[in-house]
Amino acid sequence: MMMKSKGKRVFGSKSKLDLPAVFFLCFCFFLAGLFGSMIISQDASGVRSRRWFLESVEEENDSMPHGETGESRVDTIPFQVLSWRPRALYFPNFATAEQCQSIIEMARSKLKPSNLALRKGETADSTKGDRTSSGTFIGASEDTSGSLDFVERKIARVTMIPKSFGEAFNILRYEIGQRYVSHYDAFNPAEYGPQKSQRIASFLLYLSDVQEGGETMFPMENGSDVGVGFDYRSCMGLKVKPRQGDGLLFYSVFPNGTIDRTSIHGSCPVIKGEKWVATKWIRDEDQED
Repeated sequence: MMMKSKGKRVFGSKSKLDLPAVFFLCFCFFLAGLFGSMIISQDASGVRSRRWFLESVEEENDSMPHGETGESRVDTIPFQVLSWRPRALYFPNFATAEQCQSIIEMARSKLKPSNLALRKGETADSTKGDRTSSGTFIGASEDTSGSLDFVERKIARVTMIPKSFGEAFNILRYEIGQRYVSHYDAFNPAEYGPQKSQRIASFLLYLSDVQEGGETMFPMENGSDVGVGFDYRSCMGLKVKPRQGDGLLFYSVFPNGTIDRTSIHGSCPVIKGEKWVATKWIRDEDQED
């Protein structure tokens, strides 16, 4: 008599599977294949995307043939357009904190009360309190640390005006309550008399943070009508808060050489802290001739 075996069936040439088991195995194989194909696809696309990114970087950094006065590298200097009237641009992280501190320490012992260019009919008494900061002029060649030379060359690059067209840096300190009322950097010959050259642009490098106050203001930004009774001592309009290492560039004249009336600006009083700034006035003629 033959005995029938009991127990689980095993895979073999003659073994048979129940219909539910067949469906279950097929489903498992389907999922395995699906996940496998997804992983392979992701790996392949990742390789392709990384290669494309690297190739793009290389292509973007490929420099063009340049002239004798050109540069061999492609560089990026970030900026923000603050205004078109006046033309004002903001440059974050234009200089390092170490460079800023080096300039401050170099100028600290040389500070004197700031002077003010007088218009026809003005006197020292009539303009008393208009500019109350202290400052000093320092040329880049006087700075053995190289910080001012670095900043000067960078200013020339962003303005595309040779550094020889700039005046020496005016390093300024504003203490609590000190300010500079609204004024123009460009000289109107009708008010100041004939000029050998004209200030066409100004670059301010903020050497320190200011806890409160000390903003650079443009009261007539975008042609704002300030009215007949405009108080030149008021702090109003577009205000730029000083941040250490950041730079502010604005143009005082239009491309045709006429003065941009919206470039009038000033320094709001410092309320808390201390303000240090390095100003570079740029002219329309070479200052080294």
